[in-house]
Amino acid sequence: MVGEDDHDQRAGTDAFAVLDLIVERRLKRGLVAVVDSLALDGKRRRAYVAAARKHGVPVHAVLFETPPDVCRARIKERGLPAVPAQVFKKQLADLEGVRRTIADEGFDGVHAPTDVIELVAPDVLAAPAAAARQREDPMTLRFGLQIPNFTWSGGPAELRDRLAAIGRAADGAGFESLWVMDHFFQIPQVGREWQEMLDSYTTLGYLAGVTERVRLGTLVTGVTYRNIAHLGKIVATLDVLSGGRAICGVGAAWFEREHLAYGWEFPPLGERFALLEDALQLLPVLWGPGSPAFDGKIVKVPEAMCYPRPLQEHVPIMVGGSGEKRTLRLVAQYADACNLFGDADTVRHKVKVLHQHCAEVGRDPSEITITHLSRAVVGSDAKDLSTITDALRPERANAESFAASVGAATIDDHTGRFRALAEAGVQTAIVNLPNLDGAEQVARFGAIISAFE
Repeated sequence: MVGEDDHDQRAGTDAFAVLDLIVERRLKRGLVAVVDSLALDGKRRRAYVAAARKHGVPVHAVLFETPPDVCRARIKERGLPAVPAQVFKKQLADLEGVRRTIADEGFDGVHAPTDVIELVAPDVLAAPAAAARQREDPMTLRFGLQIPNFTWSGGPAELRDRLAAIGRAADGAGFESLWVMDHFFQIPQVGREWQEMLDSYTTLGYLAGVTERVRLGTLVTGVTYRNIAHLGKIVATLDVLSGGRAICGVGAAWFEREHLAYGWEFPPLGERFALLEDALQLLPVLWGPGSPAFDGKIVKVPEAMCYPRPLQEHVPIMVGGSGEKRTLRLVAQYADACNLFGDADTVRHKVKVLHQHCAEVGRDPSEITITHLSRAVVGSDAKDLSTITDALRPERANAESFAASVGAATIDDHTGRFRALAEAGVQTAIVNLPNLDGAEQVARFGAIISAFE
């Protein structure tokens, strides 16, 4: 790219500058970068390790042990000017130095060359070992199914039947809970705003009628969408009609575009958090005895009246979000559960922060359920997974990035991933299935649930 031809060694410095730029840009975007180089310069190797650490990706070295006579034969076969004997001798000596030091240079692994069997996302890299731990010393983990998308084949005319089939399949597959988003048109992280989006609590009421066992909730209701006392009435109704299966998910709300479209106020973040704190205090009062007045920071209710009461003595309240200063502190003060994102290390850190808040407010952290939300595309093996993922992947999307974005993994690798999350403190893993179109995908996930029963 920068020389007069492919063999212009005078352009070596410029060539390495281009290589470094490519590696940096790929790592910045989370793409796999394979550097094919002699890599005899320790400074360059350390630079690759530093670049990987900067962008939070693993870095591995492959150490080739090609015999010197084979190297000489290959050089001769190329028909190019031979590498000077003294230069080649120095390269061999440098290689001996690399062998002695590379194990201590910070690589996540140093390997002999072999065929690449499968390329996996970083969070699945340690999955086989974690899956083995789950087989040898099982941990329990509950699972929830989130349904964030209702754009299915057959359109709105078939939507009701497909939703019922999914709900019943979740009941049968061992999911403990079913969740829908509380949005009024599709969010940009999932699809286009003109795609199908059902009203959350109407949908949960319908699911209550077609299921028997799973708990039902929103992940999560924005506190700006409804009068808080009215929200308490809605959740109480869901609890009664579902036979005591309601969970109340609430959050500070974030989707300003939705508020503008429906004419709702979208107050500054500080006010939304004040409203969330009022909700966390008012909702249990509404579901409790009598009809006392409530005077919060923003919400004032002369009579906290709600009949019939929920069937549950205590409707669990889950707070969405993992902000360390405000959200997790509110969880420690008022909530029964929180919902976190990220890999096992991220979760472990967030749980530690939550426990610190619990200590400060005098709360037993064991009273709070740690839930986690992620995507999952499930294949029975690598070939099956590739077929499923390729069918989902947009035409021009990078295969490895897309697979990572939808949580594509085999049953065994998912088992390992969830085992690592359980070890980090997760008690309920909530998943959405990007290829969900009916009962089949739900049932397929049941094999993972079975590993944690």
